[in-house]
Amino acid sequence: MSEEAKLTIRLNVNDNVIVARVEILPGTHIQDENIKTIVQIPRGHKIATSLISKGDVVRKYNQIIGFATEDISAGDHIHTHNCEFRVFERDYAFSTELIKSTKVPIEKQRTFQGYKRQTGRVGTRNHIGILTSVNCSATVARYIADTFNKTDLLMDYPNIDGVSAFVHSTGCGMADSGEGYENLQRTLWGYARHPNFSGILIVGLGCEVNQIPFLLDSYGLELNDTFQTMTIQESGGTRKTVDEAVERIKTMLPTANEVTREPVPASELTVALQCGGSDSYSGITANPALGNAVDRLVANGGTGILSETPEIYGAEHLLTRRAISPDVGERLVERIRWWEDYTARNHGTMDNNPSPGNKAGGLTTILEKSLGAAAKGGTTNLMGVYKYGELIEKKGFVFMDSPGYDPASITGQVASGANLVCFTTGRGSVYGCKPSPSIKLSTNTAMYRKMSEDMDINCGVIADGDSSVEEVGEQIFEYFLSVASGNKSKSEEMGFGDNEFIPWQIGAVM
Repeated sequence: MSEEAKLTIRLNVNDNVIVARVEILPGTHIQDENIKTIVQIPRGHKIATSLISKGDVVRKYNQIIGFATEDISAGDHIHTHNCEFRVFERDYAFSTELIKSTKVPIEKQRTFQGYKRQTGRVGTRNHIGILTSVNCSATVARYIADTFNKTDLLMDYPNIDGVSAFVHSTGCGMADSGEGYENLQRTLWGYARHPNFSGILIVGLGCEVNQIPFLLDSYGLELNDTFQTMTIQESGGTRKTVDEAVERIKTMLPTANEVTREPVPASELTVALQCGGSDSYSGITANPALGNAVDRLVANGGTGILSETPEIYGAEHLLTRRAISPDVGERLVERIRWWEDYTARNHGTMDNNPSPGNKAGGLTTILEKSLGAAAKGGTTNLMGVYKYGELIEKKGFVFMDSPGYDPASITGQVASGANLVCFTTGRGSVYGCKPSPSIKLSTNTAMYRKMSEDMDINCGVIADGDSSVEEVGEQIFEYFLSVASGNKSKSEEMGFGDNEFIPWQIGAVM
């Protein structure tokens, strides 16, 4: 490949843009396109390959990513100054592009070393969790966790990954019914029964809207030696609650420490698929490579959860075509319509995205961002569409409704059953998760080199021409199995995960 050809990336023969691999100076001849740059083009940004008249579509990935707001000459820079989002009709073509299953025979399925729980589910980590019903019990929950993590109380329990507090900012001053209340209850229920926990203590204040007995009754949760609840008011205040909670958790430790890892099939892996701090390389390198890894996971019987509904907006028609049934496709469109209404009644719009960082990285419209983000889901059939925090019961590629705000989205995915998280980033998001370990994928080599302590895998080698999507996808899949078996991800080594539990809040604060 010539040096000139390496300057740019063409993603589809029908596109009228190419992407700059490096910063390109004015007057540079792009040989393969037979054009010359008119202005300086930042790395990762788009270059017009032909005249695009005002009002015409701008096409990337052979999809519409925006509309020209002025005449754009070949060789010119295309970005927010001359390209905009517009609403246009999309053909959902429900279930018209289904693929035949390519499942690996059971006897040949890959395995990892996991924790088998009595419920039949499998964990990748072994935590004791302290959940809070309300923000009022957050400080007490942290005091309880600190008693274990800042002392030697866990020294004799090497099979326990830690005692972790999951605190949040809601639970009272809210309606006791409706979407916001249901989201919170599904999230707490999902964590309470998550296979990455061997013990759970729920701590409340006592007078909050989100009453612990309501949660137990709604989801049929029964108290036992490793699942307990308490409130600060009943226990007699902060110090008494902490003391009593510490003693209760101490009784859980021997049982929790008895569990050991054993070989389990990769079908027991459920991976939360996430991207944040995206750039234009996200849809070219890390996201398609993660999609390839998800295809491998699905072939082995596992599950990948795509989310962030506002960030598939404009790409949802590619998912509805892969929906296993028209009903599944319609459920996805219903979620899109809900978000259009939700943003409108809150005086926002669906194109209030990309973020400033995304734009600096070359992403111009939500359409462009969504088309790249959807690539994380791979190419297999869409098996189901779920509410935020709803238990995922289908195997394969599925979608869970959530905001695009990464911590809130992943909180819902973990509540839905994700026992592993994979997070792509181009600008450099520093995110980690408990109880499900988070794997970080860099979209470009420059950022990977700068932030290598936070990034697990460099997918920038794809844009560099040193590796293929398939090769990196295989590397990611193997890393899934390694981290699921107990090897620590970079974010775990950095100690992340104690501040990333953020249930999605909807509704009035009263």
